[in-house]
Amino acid sequence: MQTYSAKASEITKKWVLIDAEGLVVGRLAAIIATRLRGKHKPMFTPHMDCGDNVIVVNADKIVLTGNKMKDKVYYWHTGYIGGIKERTPEKFLSGKTPTRVVEKAVERMLPRGPLGRRQLSNLRVYVGGEHPHEAQQPQTLDVAALNPKNTNYRKVKA
Repeated sequence: MQTYSAKASEITKKWVLIDAEGLVVGRLAAIIATRLRGKHKPMFTPHMDCGDNVIVVNADKIVLTGNKMKDKVYYWHTGYIGGIKERTPEKFLSGKTPTRVVEKAVERMLPRGPLGRRQLSNLRVYVGGEHPHEAQQPQTLDVAALNPKNTNYRKVKA
């Protein structure tokens, strides 16, 4: 038996729409990263971009469990001496780039390198329920129905 390796001509990319309202960020990012890489397909090939295009709406209504909203810190460096910067998810979500939390969570679950960057370009994240990709006829993926833990069930009951 030989190992199957997909060719570029055999790869078909679908469009998937995910509504992120009330979903836990880490669990959502894991599902998105799997879809972007194509690991949900039986024809998965590690060195090819065989994943789907993913559209995420309502990215500003995500949920972080525990105290992560205030305690989690994103760091980056400007390149200048003493240029380390930090920001919490709370500041991102209330600022002008609320999609950054979802984008960073997914980016850090993809492999580093040219292939990972190409796969990340298939992700589109939007604030609010509208997106400009209706012509692609995306299929809706109900992440909340996959596992009850995907939504923050403790806060929903309270």
